[in-house]
Amino acid sequence: MSHASAARSRPGAITRLMLWSVRARWGLATVVIAAHLSGLAVIVTELLLIGFPGRLDADQLRGLLTVAIYPAIAFLIGIGLAIRDRDGYFAWLDRAGKPTPEEARRILHLPIAVTFRSLAMWAPGVLLSAILLARLTTEDDFTVLLVMFTIGGLESAGLTYLIVDRLIRPVVPIVAGVLGATMHWSSSVSIRVALAWAVSGAMPLSALIVVLADPATSYEHRIRTGIYLAAISLAVGVLATWALSRAVAAPLRTLRIAVDRITQGDLDVRVSVRSASEIGRLEHSVNEMSANLRERLRMRDVFGRHVGEEVAERALAGGIDLTGDVREVTALFVDVTGSVAISTGLPPQEFVAKLNRLMATVVAATEDNDGLVNKFEGDAALCIFGAPIALADNATPALRAARRIRDEIAAAGEFDIGIGVARGRVFAGDIGTDTRREYTVIGDAVNAAARLTTRAKEVPRRILVSQSIVEAAEADERANWVKYGTVALRGISEPATSWTDREPETTP
Repeated sequence: MSHASAARSRPGAITRLMLWSVRARWGLATVVIAAHLSGLAVIVTELLLIGFPGRLDADQLRGLLTVAIYPAIAFLIGIGLAIRDRDGYFAWLDRAGKPTPEEARRILHLPIAVTFRSLAMWAPGVLLSAILLARLTTEDDFTVLLVMFTIGGLESAGLTYLIVDRLIRPVVPIVAGVLGATMHWSSSVSIRVALAWAVSGAMPLSALIVVLADPATSYEHRIRTGIYLAAISLAVGVLATWALSRAVAAPLRTLRIAVDRITQGDLDVRVSVRSASEIGRLEHSVNEMSANLRERLRMRDVFGRHVGEEVAERALAGGIDLTGDVREVTALFVDVTGSVAISTGLPPQEFVAKLNRLMATVVAATEDNDGLVNKFEGDAALCIFGAPIALADNATPALRAARRIRDEIAAAGEFDIGIGVARGRVFAGDIGTDTRREYTVIGDAVNAAARLTTRAKEVPRRILVSQSIVEAAEADERANWVKYGTVALRGISEPATSWTDREPETTP
């Protein structure tokens, strides 16, 4: 089965790192703790840049150890919870199997669950740190410290979400294979865009506003801190935009290629579902569309083999109403002579194989002359010229098909046949009910063709056609036919004038 090009590419370094993070016992813990430490590092760097250590007395520096107690405890708790998350969310990887539906649904909740837990762990630390540090300074720094720590915590939580959401991307195809078309609100494109903006722009700029508004921070410290926060915003903005563009643009490019290939007739396209967002739903929808089109094409092919391509097109394009009309057509009937005697003593499979070879000749000659093999009736076949596709001249192609069928079957030497051809106005359309119907033609021309076939079995050339067909045919084709005579047809009151084709001239 074909896949879109991006779906076929080998895993890159980032993908391998993500796979390691969910497979290794310490992988998830390492990534989550790194995100928290990055937020803590930003806060500590800001304190240094605004000159906060200079606001402390020498003997008050020991008080900083008290502030470090909660982060140390939270660090250890975070490691334990992250290891538990790995075992709880990805234990099915250790079984080398697929997750259960419940496990698959839990994986989709992982990014938002870890993010909310990060906020819950940061909240007490932010408040305690702001209170303790404010008590160590002579300035009224509580508000500044509280806002600064809050922004740092939010930055860390947002970064944690973006990283974990990216981290589970390699297992999303497996989850989609279990749950089908699914998505989680927290993984939507709008949430990702909002968080990317908050992490790269809103929070660093908010921290800058706090520093600029702090009367205790000197001019030089404000300049240094502003440059630092601007650099952080630029760096994080580049990374967030790059990650977001890859998360959106790369799958959209894959989808565009897949849709282009589908429109060109390649229905074996399949893309990997790599996201739990709207894009993942779109990826799943493209796969469903491809599968449905393949099934429709298969049904159309099977349907066309049973009723003919033209009838299949007409039925698939129309509604459920039974339709039809009266039109002038030429009916060609082919019937095998002595089929019962031929089948006697032959294995059924062998007889059917011989009969299929005969019918293949009938189908090829009919379709090559723009006709429709309307139905097979045991060892007989009814062919129609002029319905459902109207022909400006339906007599000439019918006569050509009759001669070709007779010649090719006679050359094969497996059957003796009779061919009858008649022309007239018939009903051509659907008969049946809304749940089961069949395209057919009903009228005197069909009956006359069947009766002429019976008489044609006694004619040397094995073909009898009605006079109206010869009169309607082109001059070149009409020259191939001679009047045979008047024949009585069973069920028809008046004798019919019939024609047969000329004997080929022999070279002396």
